[in-house]
Amino acid sequence: MTNPNVIEQAVQAGNLLPAAAENLRAFRAANLPEWAGASIDELVAQQAWAELNDRFYRYLEFGTGGMRGRTVGRITTAAERGTPGDDGAPAHAAIGSNVLNDFTLIRAVVGLHRYTSEHLRRSGGRGAPRFVVAHDVRYFSRHFCELAASTWVRLGGEALIFDGPRPTPQLSFEVRRQRAHAGVVITASHNPPHDNGFKAYFDDGAQVVPPHDKGIVDAVNAVPLAELARFLAKDLRGVVTLGREADDAYLAAAATAAIDTDVIRRSKLRVVFTNIHGCGAIHALPLLLHAGCDVSAVSSQLNFDPRFPTVKSPNPENAEALAEGVALADRLQADVVMATDPDADRMGVAVRNREGRMELLTGNQIGALLAEYRLTQFKAGGLIPAAGSDRVCLIKTFVTTQLQDAIGRGHGVKVINTLTGFKWIAAKLRAYEEQMLARLPAGSDPATATFAERARRLQEHATFYAFGTEESYGYLANDYIRDKDGNSACLMFAELCAAVKARGLTVPEYLDQLYLKYGFYLEGVINLYYEGASGSAKIKRILETYRARPPTAFGDIAVTKFEDFGRQDIRDADGELIPKQDLYFVTLANGYTFAARGSGTEPKMKFYVFASATVRSAGELPGVKAATRRTLDEVCALIEADARRRAEG
Repeated sequence: MTNPNVIEQAVQAGNLLPAAAENLRAFRAANLPEWAGASIDELVAQQAWAELNDRFYRYLEFGTGGMRGRTVGRITTAAERGTPGDDGAPAHAAIGSNVLNDFTLIRAVVGLHRYTSEHLRRSGGRGAPRFVVAHDVRYFSRHFCELAASTWVRLGGEALIFDGPRPTPQLSFEVRRQRAHAGVVITASHNPPHDNGFKAYFDDGAQVVPPHDKGIVDAVNAVPLAELARFLAKDLRGVVTLGREADDAYLAAAATAAIDTDVIRRSKLRVVFTNIHGCGAIHALPLLLHAGCDVSAVSSQLNFDPRFPTVKSPNPENAEALAEGVALADRLQADVVMATDPDADRMGVAVRNREGRMELLTGNQIGALLAEYRLTQFKAGGLIPAAGSDRVCLIKTFVTTQLQDAIGRGHGVKVINTLTGFKWIAAKLRAYEEQMLARLPAGSDPATATFAERARRLQEHATFYAFGTEESYGYLANDYIRDKDGNSACLMFAELCAAVKARGLTVPEYLDQLYLKYGFYLEGVINLYYEGASGSAKIKRILETYRARPPTAFGDIAVTKFEDFGRQDIRDADGELIPKQDLYFVTLANGYTFAARGSGTEPKMKFYVFASATVRSAGELPGVKAATRRTLDEVCALIEADARRRAEG
């Protein structure tokens, strides 16, 4: 066993953070399995202080959406490695307080169960709290799923799991279908292979928002380490495994994303699809095939694999992740490539342009195209008034392209801007649904209403949600599901491609039509990665100095407005107060704007930069694009340089 004097000497020498030493001692004194204690001893013997700091400097933060972080250490000890699985997975998740492992996961489940049980009691509910768990393909995902369900049942609740990997949007839907009180997806989305996560949902099938988010965080943080050992052995007796009917129900809901399926069949749209080794193919492929697409899957990326061996990152935002799909599309002369991330809540695309080359679109461009197309189709079908209505809305995040604000104004509908994260979009959907339900006549059953009838009722009694999106490749067609959905996004985008093809246009040409109609909009993103304990301090320094010393200029471009979402009262288009958050919005003298925030899911600082320009003619558009890009690049360089100086203090 580790000599306590060695730990104290490391602290005194400045090699080990005091907080890391405190948490390390607590773990070592707990009733740990033999392998866990041996792993700590091995790292101490190696004097792997940086690794120990990163693993133990804090408890893995259970934020307002759950937890995400490493589950495989930078250093994998012999005790953790054990006998690796066929996919190279260690036998055990890394030991530590700041990694996702059996201990931090059980702690989260216990806290979530306690909060949910108390909420159920206070609201007059009866019976045991019901809990649905889904998981993606990552290291330990199935194990964590079963461990979460086992812990919940042993605490006195009811737990339901799927028979294998399932996408995040299906978990959102299934929580609502089962009338469950909470849900969790074990996923780290598109993070690197060494990460995993615990994404928490509440009874409306959405990620938790105030006041429940803080209540759950407090409940999780109150669970002592000493309580966890008794849940380490999994017991799946009493855990229900969901069957085929769950998949059929989700597919039926996702299929409502299509407005005009006939246009897909008529166009003979040729689609290449890749799930990048994740779980998107489970539902995206049948959705596209049933709609009438000619679909070819990228066979080398079709299998589940937590290593994501064919890509540098399983992120459909990155061109490299779509490279194999683009190569297949060129061989087949396909119209479009679609890719979903490992938990299939995000979608990226490449489309064929007039020159015959595949061209990648950004999440902002995809969202704007879908917003324009869907509003136009809803008007053509009489679902919303031709002149628009303030009872119809688009919902987007503040950091999503302002082209969508222009599209909303052009169509005469309300545009709601929210904080980053689809949970805020889902919170608006819940509010609109509750407004509608409160005003419906007694005996009405909205669950049996058609989509058209639901749209009519929402416009009569509340607000009809026409479409929602965030810049990070997340889209949601309607309110049947309460999180972004990469599967139904594939169906929506296939319909758009088919409709554009039927007009004899390419998708980039359709996008240019939007620019001619609304103006040219261009976005840039700056990601500054700062990992570990030292990185966390740098991100904090940037955020704190923005508040204490707001920027006044970038080069010769003055700052004309600075908005601090953590201190100022800012309201959305419904007049509702935006919750306080460390988000800053900066307006520059040249009309450009940018937002600054720390990522909630990755160790990075993010800046979202927005540029726009008037376009007077089609002939002028290429020059406007080039000039705007040059200026945007210059502004981004100045913002990044300033942020790096702030990070270093």
